[in-house]
Amino acid sequence: MDHSPTPRTPAAGPAAAPPAGRYSRTDDRAADRKLRIAAVVCGVLFLGLIAWLGGSYLLRETKLNGTVPTFQAVSDTELQLQLSVRKSDGTAGVCTVRSQGADGAVVGQSDFQVPAAGSSYVEVVTLRTTARGTTAELLGCTPGKK
Repeated sequence: MDHSPTPRTPAAGPAAAPPAGRYSRTDDRAADRKLRIAAVVCGVLFLGLIAWLGGSYLLRETKLNGTVPTFQAVSDTELQLQLSVRKSDGTAGVCTVRSQGADGAVVGQSDFQVPAAGSSYVEVVTLRTTARGTTAELLGCTPGKK
């Protein structure tokens, strides 16, 4: 009996390559390329949407932009406030102001016309209320239709 070690042949030596077509590198590269292209297209569309929304916001804001710097409760049914509006020359519109009472309930809301003349409009206006107003808040200004 021969007790010498028998040479072992590797079970999967150089012929151990995966079967052809099973783990294809070319398919992975093509899929990666398609995925990159889809990501770039989505990114460009997203940036375009952000630019469009930002541009429309800026254009809307520069046409008519108002504040209520001061207000005073004249009585339980009236609130006088200073309406200050910066606008493009020739742009008319409407500014909406509301007042709330001490309990937070809305006690008055009204729209005030802004004339087209000039690039600014500052006026003391009277807001009628159902109870004593403790705030004067400008909800927004909307340019008129041309």
